[in-house]
Amino acid sequence: MEVEIGIGKSGRRAYGFDDIAIVPSRRTRDPEDVDITWEVDAFKFPLPVMASAMDGVVSPATAVDIGRIGGLACLNLEGLWTRYEDPEPIFEEIASLPAEKATRRMQELYDEPVKPELIGQRIREIKAGGVTACASLTPQRVEDYAKIVLEAELDVLVVQGTVVSAEHVSHDPARQPLNLKKFIREFDLPVIVGGCASYSTALHLMRTGAVGILVGVGPGHACTSRGVLGIGVPQATAIADAAGARIRHLDETGVYVHVIADGGMRTGGDVAKAIACGADAVMIGSPLAGAYEAPGRGYHWGMATFHPTLPRGARVFAGRKASLSEILVGPAHENDGTLNLFGALRTSMATTGYASVKEFQKAEVMVAPALKTEGKTLQRAQGVGMTG
Repeated sequence: MEVEIGIGKSGRRAYGFDDIAIVPSRRTRDPEDVDITWEVDAFKFPLPVMASAMDGVVSPATAVDIGRIGGLACLNLEGLWTRYEDPEPIFEEIASLPAEKATRRMQELYDEPVKPELIGQRIREIKAGGVTACASLTPQRVEDYAKIVLEAELDVLVVQGTVVSAEHVSHDPARQPLNLKKFIREFDLPVIVGGCASYSTALHLMRTGAVGILVGVGPGHACTSRGVLGIGVPQATAIADAAGARIRHLDETGVYVHVIADGGMRTGGDVAKAIACGADAVMIGSPLAGAYEAPGRGYHWGMATFHPTLPRGARVFAGRKASLSEILVGPAHENDGTLNLFGALRTSMATTGYASVKEFQKAEVMVAPALKTEGKTLQRAQGVGMTG
């Protein structure tokens, strides 16, 4: 249903995770009976999670750690790990920068060119850890480095930007866009593409041959695209729209394309809502930036934070609160939902009676703006629990 914005414009009402609630069903089940595994292409993961391709989150070492825990970590192949042979001093400097100087200095640090030889080296470091190697490139650079990632035996490629479309248009002969459909059809690896936030864009990206699409424009904790550009769709609605596109694409082609909710999640409840809205898996950044092992020393920044002419991200402090294992699978030692994210997903599914992710995608949800405030006066007054 559309809402009138003015005489000449109307629009749909959209919802974020805080606006909705998952409705318990008539049955419950034991958490041990719940299957949260995720299978995409030839790969199977115990956890339906990707770690965001952000420098403060994923290094070759944390990619291995996350892979061993059961997830899939995505390394940014245009980030610090491929610009510097030893980026550790750079991370130290970024963590020490005062807020008013962070953006300018990060633009300078990221002005160092990407070194092609480091792309292959970083991929091989992840492969040496015995886990699935996943890495990202922007649409503008993917053809330049495609041969290198193949030679390094990358397993999964992510083609990622703030917004990625299947129909980018440019009248500049020197800046002809990537033909996503042609590239993916001819590329020898499974490709995930994104981000997108609408039914039509999701459907067009699915038709390129991608095995998965990233859904989310601007919801990330470090992203400022919604303020800088004024674009974005709240995540609950964006995911549900993409899930609708997945149904149509499956009907048309018989091919199932995975919907991966990218950004906007802080707690296990948010992860559960993303799945209930139709996601097959989630991509998270800031929750993992708070891990002791994260390279950002507790700081987190997006892929467009250091854009040379129009930065669209902020360096935010996520804290250093737990290990990667505790954040993903527990045990939790806080009661605010930010630890043991996938134990929470499993328990949410068990409490509502669903045995698998595919079943949970069909869970009933309702618009519930009072969900996080109803009866929480004491928590709010004392700054603990859900309001801490």
